[in-house]
Amino acid sequence: MTGTASNVADWRITLDGADLTDRLRPILISLSLSEKRGDEADQLDIVLDDTSGRLAIPPEGAVLRLQLGWLRGRDVTVGLIDKGSFKVDDVAHAGPPDRITIKARAADFTSQIRNRRAHSWKNTTLGTVLTDVAGRNSLTPRIAPALASIALPTISQSRESDIAFLRRLGRENDAVATIKDKHLIFAPKGAGQTSSGQALPTLTITRRDGDGHNWQRQKRDGQEGVSATWHDKKAAKKQTVTVGKADGAKKLRKIHPDEASAKRAALAERDRIKRAPATLDMKLALGRADVIPEARVTVTGFKPEIDGTTWLIAEVTHRLDKSGGFGTDIKMETAP
Repeated sequence: MTGTASNVADWRITLDGADLTDRLRPILISLSLSEKRGDEADQLDIVLDDTSGRLAIPPEGAVLRLQLGWLRGRDVTVGLIDKGSFKVDDVAHAGPPDRITIKARAADFTSQIRNRRAHSWKNTTLGTVLTDVAGRNSLTPRIAPALASIALPTISQSRESDIAFLRRLGRENDAVATIKDKHLIFAPKGAGQTSSGQALPTLTITRRDGDGHNWQRQKRDGQEGVSATWHDKKAAKKQTVTVGKADGAKKLRKIHPDEASAKRAALAERDRIKRAPATLDMKLALGRADVIPEARVTVTGFKPEIDGTTWLIAEVTHRLDKSGGFGTDIKMETAP
């Protein structure tokens, strides 16, 4: 990370609405924010110097809100970007020298959404199911219309938590199922929308922006088809549907309740396989708080194979240190 006289990072933290920034700035050792797409909660880690012994341990469940950005500098955008609210989960005190480590996870991921439950729907749509899940977790649904209209003759949530259920629905429909800022977002991978439904801009990153990179192309597994099994109640037997080449097709383990569900799962897995050939990880010398998962990226200054690919951000980690440095690590994959 780069912390110089000309480039100074900025941040703001509130605790249950009270601004603690000025009190924490002299004792901040490090701050790290990991942002992920899908069903994993974003995580905020803060390490504070407590050699004075006067620092209070935050109570479990306290809500922190974070803003990140730059106070001043060259080749950076000055200003703060809101990164959301985080509920304190784990706190540790260690020493000497004494320090407090705080782990907080996205406040939208309540304990209720992790409780197992059983529920079933008949003659419904994917949109109705997702709206029901959103409603019982006090979330606002944002569901892509093409996905919301999918007919579901029957679907069951069997001793799954809501978050595990959303994970499964996302996987079976090749969609991102995520919770951000009190919204349940369900959209095709790479759709690139904010929690308010606005399109994410395509970001441009040059090689000189980075401290390092790692590009890797994986060998395709050679399978050009996917088969999924479904239970045919009328015939009282299992049936198989295949998308792509039947010869050597990958077989999904799950038995689906109807042919349409089986075909969607097979299509989703086929698309996932086709999307997997390359990844690109980058460390940005100057942090960018505007970099978030699901945004598309074009890069320049690398090999033609890398520059010629549109990338999709899968995971971002922002890091601050007490010297004023601010860096961003990005994990990307080939965009759909």
